[in-house]
Amino acid sequence: MNTSSTPAPRETLGSRLGFILLSAGCAIGIGNVWRFPWLAGQYGGACFVLVYLLCLALLGLPVLAMEFAMGRAARRSPVLLYQALGRPGWRWHGAVSLLGNLLLMMYYTTVAGWMLTYFAFSAAGAFAGLDAAAVGAKFSATLASPALQVAPMALVVAAGFAVCAAGLRGGLERVTKWLMLALLALMVLLAAHSVLLPDTAETVLPDGTTATVGALDGLRYFLVPDASAVAARGGWLVLFREAMNQAFFTLSLGIGSMAIFGSYVNRDRALPGEALRVTLLDTLVAVCAGLIVIPACFAFGVEPGAGPGLLFVTLPNVFASMAAGRLWGSLFFVFMSFAAFSTVLAVFENILACVRDLTGWTRRRAAPLCAIALFLLSLPCALGWSLLAGFHPLGPDSGVLDLEDFLVSNLILPIGALVYALFCCHRFGWGWDAFTAEANTGRGLRLPAWLRPYCACVLPLLILALLLFGLL
Repeated sequence: MNTSSTPAPRETLGSRLGFILLSAGCAIGIGNVWRFPWLAGQYGGACFVLVYLLCLALLGLPVLAMEFAMGRAARRSPVLLYQALGRPGWRWHGAVSLLGNLLLMMYYTTVAGWMLTYFAFSAAGAFAGLDAAAVGAKFSATLASPALQVAPMALVVAAGFAVCAAGLRGGLERVTKWLMLALLALMVLLAAHSVLLPDTAETVLPDGTTATVGALDGLRYFLVPDASAVAARGGWLVLFREAMNQAFFTLSLGIGSMAIFGSYVNRDRALPGEALRVTLLDTLVAVCAGLIVIPACFAFGVEPGAGPGLLFVTLPNVFASMAAGRLWGSLFFVFMSFAAFSTVLAVFENILACVRDLTGWTRRRAAPLCAIALFLLSLPCALGWSLLAGFHPLGPDSGVLDLEDFLVSNLILPIGALVYALFCCHRFGWGWDAFTAEANTGRGLRLPAWLRPYCACVLPLLILALLLFGLL
């Protein structure tokens, strides 16, 4: 039965800005400000950035518009979305979407807690006088402490559901607006400071002489393409694969985390234009994160492609070495905490909406129960380096976080995006005509008819390739 013509009364966001900032807040997360800079550092700076932007246009924008359109047409959370659109045979994916949101938060809350912990460390001057090895040992000790893992995670869970319990407009929208504005202000401040750092590091040139390098060299590395660096990392095919992965996963597509905000928005604006704005804001934060990290690495003689350890081992050492390093390190981890918490709030809202649709509970009744359940579900990851340190599900160096991240990033997200692409573009699903009629309703940028062959054929193949890359 098609129930989309008589949706139940639903909360709505108070403004278009709230919709854009909430959606962008979901997209803007640790992947932007952690993974993007070191990937750019590894794969030739601007070469990676340019290919990443291309992949965003090819993969991210179409699927994001699909999620928004499905949510707005259904006016339901992911668990009831397909029934509301008259396709109950697809409802299995609603259950998978809820599972994906839960799995994502089961480890993301722990990582968000790391940002709070590192802010406290930086503000207290805990990294002063430590070299990279000592900072690395401190991170290892933090991971091995159950208290330092569980307490920040519990704080993130409690704060996130407290905001969601306060209401869509009065809690989530209001807090996210201020959170995102503060994040953007911090981002500009940190980027300006980073690119103005003096030339202090010495490097050895190919002819054996030394030269002083600094932030401007890092800026040049980040903004000027260097094909030789791409060749050193395996060539353009490897670069394209990494950029495609980053562009796809940065928007958290495939688990309904964007569809839920489509269900809260009115129909006065066409959705492709809104999807473009969210993507541009997400990209702005990623690029500014690169402007914060890479020039600072160059200024202090640090390898910008140092990998995931760049954030928790290398950068604290960099901040400890610079003038007023305690201040700038603290501001950086506040920035990281805001980025992480914006995603937490968005996904918590999705989980809460699914539970409310299934039970009929109010926000204030559902939120505490969801918080307790998610806290318990997050404990295995938080204890993965202490009580569960012997659990290695994916190999000798893997742990609970690796397993949960693999299930979400390599399976649930790409499979979900593939489902959305097939559902929106083919007659056995919702169909191209119904999808574009909803997506193009309102003022603004619209999806052209000539894009149909790409969305129906090429896009699913690209997503399938991503799924295979992840599995292999």
